[in-house]
Amino acid sequence: MTDTLRPSAAPPDAPATTADPDSPRKLRRSIGVVGGTLLTVSCVTPASTLFVVVPDLFSSLGTATALTIAIGSLLCVAVAFCYSELGTLVPSAGGEYAMVSTMAGRLAGWLVFVLSLLVVMIVPPVIAMGTADYLAPVVHLDPSLAGAGVMVLATLAGLLDLRANAWITGVFLVLEVIAAAVVAVLGFAHGERGAGSLVSMEAAGPGGHPDTVTAMLVVSGLAIALFVTQGFSTAVYLSEELENPRRNVARTVLATLAISSVIILVPVVAITLGAPDLAALTGGDIGGMVTAWSNSAVGTFVSLCVALAIINAGIVMVIQNSRVLFASARDKAWPAPVNGVLSKLGRFGSPWVATLLVGVPGAVLCFVDLDTLYGITGVSVTSMYLLVAVAALLARRGPHAHAPAWRMPLWPAMPVVLIAVLAYVLSTQEARHLLWTGGITAVATLYWVLYLRPRRGTRWLVTVPEDLGTAEARGATGPAGPAESARA
Repeated sequence: MTDTLRPSAAPPDAPATTADPDSPRKLRRSIGVVGGTLLTVSCVTPASTLFVVVPDLFSSLGTATALTIAIGSLLCVAVAFCYSELGTLVPSAGGEYAMVSTMAGRLAGWLVFVLSLLVVMIVPPVIAMGTADYLAPVVHLDPSLAGAGVMVLATLAGLLDLRANAWITGVFLVLEVIAAAVVAVLGFAHGERGAGSLVSMEAAGPGGHPDTVTAMLVVSGLAIALFVTQGFSTAVYLSEELENPRRNVARTVLATLAISSVIILVPVVAITLGAPDLAALTGGDIGGMVTAWSNSAVGTFVSLCVALAIINAGIVMVIQNSRVLFASARDKAWPAPVNGVLSKLGRFGSPWVATLLVGVPGAVLCFVDLDTLYGITGVSVTSMYLLVAVAALLARRGPHAHAPAWRMPLWPAMPVVLIAVLAYVLSTQEARHLLWTGGITAVATLYWVLYLRPRRGTRWLVTVPEDLGTAEARGATGPAGPAESARA
């Protein structure tokens, strides 16, 4: 195997500040399934996704939007199985790249890291820029400036203790679920068409006349549909800070996907059935429809809840994304001075430099063309899922075959089908988005060839901290059980 796994020798609950300065830095285990699920569902940002991302799907897919999101959610079940198994085998803040490096080799892991870095840098500003639309009933702001402000607030919150953020985001999450529920109730109460319209595949064409949505257009929309529930993967980024990750990572991943799919899909169905006409549906003005269904006070309440949901999303995404940069520095992906700076932990135990390096560029990206950001994100998420599926296909060979972990059903059929479907979805994306993502990946490959590979003994050493699950396995299997041999 080409990977280097280096478990941390310190006890799982030992503060990072007491560790040997030459040993890998560790995050502190401080949250359980409830806290992890609150943070992870908040990262999916069901209400902000519903109000910010879904309107773009309505504009191109019309009545086929709910069907497309439902298909994407089913695909995400297979993806979630892959994440659950790999996340319990490799409980690291590095998330996807640590899992793929361990199973498929360090180059594959490096490419996944680059793709995840693209996603983590782009998604928060994409969501944040929607704030201005939903603050409009109270104050009119420029979308880019409002988005940048949200990113700054999220960055400041991301510097706090993780447990405190779990409760902050939990309160905000309740408000966004209420907003989604209000939309669902109003949409169903003002139904204009029957359930058959959900598979009619129509959108408003030129002059407001119905146009047929093709199956190919639905397939091309799957990249964005996958992005709609993408945040469930946050659970693997938090696996170093989850208590008993061998059990809780899978529970958090699967619970988050189920909750977020319901919170997003039910209102989408209600909006599709309740929209006055196709032109209103493809216009994507959900706030306007809510006001028309009820009154301006209800519309204002929902809009403000969505604005809070977007801020909530920004906080959780900055938390998640800073952990990716922290883990890459701990795993020595960069020159030594950069690694030293990125791995610094603040007084609250958060990686403060990595947090700033995620939040500040995110504020700058709020001034970039939104369509380009959407396209690159869709391609990056699909490519990342594909590589994770490949890693899952390789997860039961060698020492990993007997390591204690949650195991997905229908293996290896599940990852094989997922690889085929995701490869096809990639082939339907716009050429310019593929070129942008491919160009960035090519530059990253050059960095690997010229810097990381020649220094394979001292750079890009994937760290898998020892956890309580390992200790439990040691007690069950003896001093040299499978969990230990997997890390030898």
